[in-house]
Amino acid sequence: MSAAMVAGGIRRAASPLLAVVGIAVSISAVSAAGCRLESQGEGRVKDVIDLRTFRLTDGREVRLAGIEPIGAASKTDGASALAALIAGRDVTLHSESDMPDRYGRQPAFVFVDPSAVSVQGQLVSQGAALVSATVGDKACAAELAAAEAEARRARRGAWNNATVIKNAESPGDILAEIGRFVVVEGKVLSVRQAGATTYINFGRNWTQDFAVTISRRMMGSFETAGIAPKSFERRRIRVRGWIERRGGPRIEVLRVGQIEVVGDNGPPGRE
Repeated sequence: MSAAMVAGGIRRAASPLLAVVGIAVSISAVSAAGCRLESQGEGRVKDVIDLRTFRLTDGREVRLAGIEPIGAASKTDGASALAALIAGRDVTLHSESDMPDRYGRQPAFVFVDPSAVSVQGQLVSQGAALVSATVGDKACAAELAAAEAEARRARRGAWNNATVIKNAESPGDILAEIGRFVVVEGKVLSVRQAGATTYINFGRNWTQDFAVTISRRMMGSFETAGIAPKSFERRRIRVRGWIERRGGPRIEVLRVGQIEVVGDNGPPGRE
């Protein structure tokens, strides 16, 4: 992700923000830290199902943790990108837990070479996937963040298309992505609280314009990180999450890492 240049009233909040979101991490620093979670076994890849899912010869289904498809990429395209890296190969699985998700898949960071970058990191670096911002391990989150920033700078894969990052000032374009995981960037007009919800507003018309919502139960996470949502006011931010329609298009913040302060006031995608 891009370097966060936090100034003025939010200068004090910048340090925790960098730690949580993984901004301004150099490739060399990430390589030194590494994404190395506890080993959860190994196996040989039998079938690749889509960009994030594959089956081992022993019948286990594995879901790649920490990444999301870009836009409306087809299931076939996603499977092809993953198959090029792992089809028929032996892989090792690493995660904080071996508990399957509700679909019976084992979420994990996957490695073909235990000493190299994860399969997720490779897909993100190719511009074939987005960082999901749901990674609990800081080293893994930093690795993916650095890979995405590099892919964006080099305009690899999907990043060759300027519309990967949606403009907060174009709510119609964002509404077209309802139900998908999207990255939106823009300058915050205001931050207001209404009942148990804090709204990060990018426009004046709540029935049409894009906004980010933070529930009261999330405020403790922001406080722990040393970040006041009010500090985003008048700043350019990049937010990632699932698009919903509640009047205008919305993204609900479920983790602090979904929000990134962008270092300038230029158009979406600039560093």
